[in-house]
Amino acid sequence: MKKDLRIIFMGTPEFAVPSLEILIEKGWNILAVITAPDKPKGRGQKLIPSPIKECALKYGIPVLQPTNLKSSDFLAQLENYRADVQVVVAFRMLPESVWNMPPLGTFNLHASLLPNYRGAAPINWAIINGEKETGVTTFFLKHEIDTGSIIYQEKEPIFPTDNVGTLYERLMLKGAKLVLKTIEKIAEGNLSPTVQDESQALHHAPKIFKETCEIDWNESAESIHNLIRGLSPYPTAWTILGGKNCKIFESELNEKDINGLKPGEYFSDGKSHLTFQTGKGSLKILGLQLEGKKRLEIHEFLRGNKI
Repeated sequence: MKKDLRIIFMGTPEFAVPSLEILIEKGWNILAVITAPDKPKGRGQKLIPSPIKECALKYGIPVLQPTNLKSSDFLAQLENYRADVQVVVAFRMLPESVWNMPPLGTFNLHASLLPNYRGAAPINWAIINGEKETGVTTFFLKHEIDTGSIIYQEKEPIFPTDNVGTLYERLMLKGAKLVLKTIEKIAEGNLSPTVQDESQALHHAPKIFKETCEIDWNESAESIHNLIRGLSPYPTAWTILGGKNCKIFESELNEKDINGLKPGEYFSDGKSHLTFQTGKGSLKILGLQLEGKKRLEIHEFLRGNKI
């Protein structure tokens, strides 16, 4: 196996870190890492590096942080590395001048079973839509987003107890192993990618906005429960409670209606439970956070808040 394969790695968030680390730890030749510019955070607006930059620096790998992926300076810099292949995990859209540069292509890791759930938020939408299974896919980049030929896929069950946080962790680690497997096969030179079957592109996974996260109590309890799971712990489903914005982190499904209550109305004993009536069935709230306050379990919340 050719461990001298020349690799450029592109990524930004925590999700990409295990993929970079597994390649480094297995002795693959990472020439440089491309990541987003440092971002100002907190009260002092201190510049904070991305998780991928921190990982690369830990291993002494050069880091490039272009603001413009089409700039002639960046393209010249990239070309000078003479990479054989580029690996992309949770980065931004690349221009053709970048993804078409290496002779063995550029492949991406995507957190769904493509062509299903193409887009920015595949883990969230799989849970929101009540799926029982998802997975990870490596595929070669081409013009249209998330449409290139599939190299490998691996399935992952979605358990009833999963939220986006727990599923994210498993897919992040499973994805890293798939990136390693893909690099090994590219080095061997015996890949046979398959064209995506458009008939299987059943759902999209667009970016999530604040309005996506607002709970519509006219929906069924099951749909709302899945929305809460699919947005927890971040960016979080929300509703208005006592005139204030309230994030809902955790819920428990009840198929029975609460007699006499309309969707969005709730019943509480003031001690240990708060249950909302929905369009079909009811939903017990287990964890929440009122605007300007910290996250609380329901019994802690009710102890300090009269509703």
